[in-house]
Amino acid sequence: MADKRSDELRQISIKTGFMPYAEGSALVSCGNTQVICTASIEENVPPFLVGKGQGWLTAEYGMLPRSTHTRKPRDAAKGKQDGRTIEIQRLIGRALRPALDLKKLGERTIMIDCDVLQADGGTRTASITGAMVALALAVENLKARGKITTDPLGPYVAAVSVGICAGVPTLDLCYKEDVAADVDCNVAMTEEGKFIEIQGTAEHAPFSRAEFGTLLDLAEKGIRQLIALQKQAVGAK
Repeated sequence: MADKRSDELRQISIKTGFMPYAEGSALVSCGNTQVICTASIEENVPPFLVGKGQGWLTAEYGMLPRSTHTRKPRDAAKGKQDGRTIEIQRLIGRALRPALDLKKLGERTIMIDCDVLQADGGTRTASITGAMVALALAVENLKARGKITTDPLGPYVAAVSVGICAGVPTLDLCYKEDVAADVDCNVAMTEEGKFIEIQGTAEHAPFSRAEFGTLLDLAEKGIRQLIALQKQAVGAK
């Protein structure tokens, strides 16, 4: 959708069951960005939660070497994760935990993995959006196996990028728009319209409160559309 309007999302698709061995999985495509998201259930919790009667959700994120224009070395080959990887996987975990009642989950962990197949802007927001679908499917798996008796799933969560490109407030930036944007923001929000995280930066020029409000309105519009697509994907699994 190269000719999309500035207030439109890129073409979105969510394919569930992409990884058949995972309790929940989805391949999410946002324009040319593609991310595999899986949710795995582990019957244990981190040491700081043992005996507290609640579960945990955490996330890992990675990019395949040729998901980008030039080869990105694997973190394993470097012997450590880079700062961007750590930042994004922590963001994914923070974004998804509000979608889950950890007490109702019981003493088990849901491990989210987001692996970028192709990057064209918005990999972190696509990861959150796809991982929400994988999480919902994993919860359905727990219910189907009789592992839980009360539903721990709360409000759906999605995320999208917004920015000011050549003076125009723009929704769902591709890489070309992202690198040239005067302002770049990532927004994670619940289906109730409540913010989880806002990451906003003036890349080339400061922005006003009024411009910021316009960007948040755009983000909310996009996120509501994304959540509708998430629910369609889960319902049609």
